[in-house]
Amino acid sequence: MKTQLYSFWRSSAAFRVRIALNLKGLDYEVIPVHLVRQGGEQISVEYANKNPNLLVPLYTDGTHTIHQSLAIIEYLDEIQVSTPLLPQTAIDRAWVRAIAMDIAIDIHPLSNLRVLRYLVRNLNISVEAKDIWYEHWMSLGLTSLETQLSTDSRVGRFAYGDQPGLIDICLVPQIFNALSAKMDMKDFPTLMRIYRECMQLPAFINASWEKQIDAEGLNPPTPPEE
Repeated sequence: MKTQLYSFWRSSAAFRVRIALNLKGLDYEVIPVHLVRQGGEQISVEYANKNPNLLVPLYTDGTHTIHQSLAIIEYLDEIQVSTPLLPQTAIDRAWVRAIAMDIAIDIHPLSNLRVLRYLVRNLNISVEAKDIWYEHWMSLGLTSLETQLSTDSRVGRFAYGDQPGLIDICLVPQIFNALSAKMDMKDFPTLMRIYRECMQLPAFINASWEKQIDAEGLNPPTPPEE
């Protein structure tokens, strides 16, 4: 059975897993789960029976089912040892995981669709105030990443050395979000350099929004000129 990834084209977490699967050269089938239509297909009984946390991505190989993007990515890295996504040494693996978590745990949840929707629908926050919230937390997180990645000797062509890995997998979807929100990215030259390097690779290009079978006619966000 071909592995399956339950995904939404604009989901940052699903985007990460698509990149990882592509980098690993693993064949997979995307099963679209629309997070907006009819209140969100992720809250349907059918999907809830598969994934009680009502989020994407969800990965299955017919025998095993895994949720949470970072758990899926590390699982893929362990079962397919070629094209490693994590460094060899324990201290460097810890550094890479920490920065990936800065993105996946600190930045992303505060700009997640269900959080933004709750602010507007349940707390009656205006769309303008919601956008201010979004940009504040995104900018704060990206500033921290820029500081870390612009000063560490482990950074090479990519976030760790000269091969793409876990940090890049998490960074690119977050930059897509920032560009889509038309954030000013001039203060993040290191992040944008790494982003551009990644977006020359088929693994990242083919995982991007506009390449998905459930994409809804939105062009990829255009980065500013270097």
